[in-house]
Amino acid sequence: MAVALASETPILIVGAGPIGLALALGLGRRGIACTIIDQGDGSIDLPRGGMVSARTMEFCRRWGIAEDVARAGFPDTYKLDMVYCTNLNGYLLERDEYPAPRDQKAPRESPERRTWCPQLVFDPVLARAVAGCNKVNIRYRCRFEGFRQTTNEILARVTDLDGNQASEIRASYLVACDGAASPIRSAAGIAQSGDPLLGYSVNIFFRCPDLLRVTKMGEAERYLFVGPEGTWGNITVVDGRNNWRLTVLGSKEKIDLDKFDPRAMVCRALGREDVHFDLIAVKPWRRSEMIADTYRAGRVFLAGDAAHTMSPTGGFGMNTGIIDAVNLGWKLDAVLQGWAGDALLDSYEIEQKPVARRNALASTQNYHLWIGLKEMCGRVLEDSSHGARLRSEVGRRLKEALRQEWECLGVQLGFRYENSPICVADDTPSPPDDITNYIPTARPGSRAPHAWLPDGRSVIDLFQGRFVLLRLGAEPPPAETIVAAARARKVPLDVVDISSEEVASLYGASLVLVRPDGHSAWRANQAPADPARLIDIVRGAHVPARSRRAAVG
Repeated sequence: MAVALASETPILIVGAGPIGLALALGLGRRGIACTIIDQGDGSIDLPRGGMVSARTMEFCRRWGIAEDVARAGFPDTYKLDMVYCTNLNGYLLERDEYPAPRDQKAPRESPERRTWCPQLVFDPVLARAVAGCNKVNIRYRCRFEGFRQTTNEILARVTDLDGNQASEIRASYLVACDGAASPIRSAAGIAQSGDPLLGYSVNIFFRCPDLLRVTKMGEAERYLFVGPEGTWGNITVVDGRNNWRLTVLGSKEKIDLDKFDPRAMVCRALGREDVHFDLIAVKPWRRSEMIADTYRAGRVFLAGDAAHTMSPTGGFGMNTGIIDAVNLGWKLDAVLQGWAGDALLDSYEIEQKPVARRNALASTQNYHLWIGLKEMCGRVLEDSSHGARLRSEVGRRLKEALRQEWECLGVQLGFRYENSPICVADDTPSPPDDITNYIPTARPGSRAPHAWLPDGRSVIDLFQGRFVLLRLGAEPPPAETIVAAARARKVPLDVVDISSEEVASLYGASLVLVRPDGHSAWRANQAPADPARLIDIVRGAHVPARSRRAAVG
């Protein structure tokens, strides 16, 4: 097969899932050209994911698509309860009530709320926004074959599947958003560390329009099933209408699919055998907690599942990947625009890898809470006073333990970049890092907190992809020296005055420098004695360079 001449792009993104699309959207909105390729056709055959975190929704707000995501098709009247039961027509152990989307409000700590938006509708919203960026070229039905890199460029081999035409793409950088199995990660010689096997599971996707009419349990986002063996599975709502996903929990022993009866498992979950349903797909999978040893090999970067895998208990995987995309995106932009050097790109791994490790540990903890009561469940189906007491106790324990999975604002908003080389520590104590509770702070490395402004905007609406210097309080100190230092180094910087003493108190200083990704980089009550050094730190000029092996694929 003949190979066409190479096309060129500053950034080649492999994988048009939510992480690749988010990266392309952020770059495109900054005016940075990029190409994103995917061997699929852009459609999603099976529903994946569902929870779009408050932080991801804040990024969607920045990109102008938050309303599209919130109204993407999931019924806004569907109640999002968590139900603990033996089956849909069996014993109810406990129920955690959560309102339907139309009745939910954003938490006081954010202008956005966590949103239920399955990936089969979330991805198309992102894709439409990306298609509106004239700097982004999306190529579906294009398979990535391999790459080689030099000191100055990446040369990738791809195949147009419709025309069976091979070609080459020359790029400055390659970003692997190609999933947990990531051929690019393997070709780059990047190993992983962690737990490769938390347990095996099987997803059964099925269509059952009558499900809500035949259940005693009512509407819920998730029904968690408990049997004599402990928690054995759960049904998750997909579209709030006809489509559902049953996840059957296995063990560390691989499930024998020849002996696995998906119809019997659905009937067990339904608690009856006279309900019509159609099987759509049966997908075995392995639950793991793995983090790439490095996020970079020369001009190759990993993001999303290519960089980290985690149990879906909590919905943190995709949302952690979106944070990857935002972090890496502004740094690639800075280097390509010429106001930052290559060392800034090394801060991507330094900042994001600990976040992935933190979120993966929280996900694993949630999973262990799911399966941790198996020893006491042997008589959970018993129709007796003992069985009733046991069911009440199991339900109470599950409800209390798993509330941290449903109420996890601390995970969503509380991550911070401790010891980041591009943030200036101010020696204030770090607030507790809690799964559930989030403590707003502008301590360097933290997400710059939300507060409402008199004009109806949130403070975070000010952070649109440039550095922002906030001058806070009724009489903020002068900051001309910081502005001049940024101008001398061509660092994009906006200055915003906010007279509110409440906001000044929330941010803990009169001057706060916020990065393009909305994280605080520096704060103080007066301009620094050496503003040039401050600007050099935040643009990565003081990040120690590392030796980078050039991978050859």
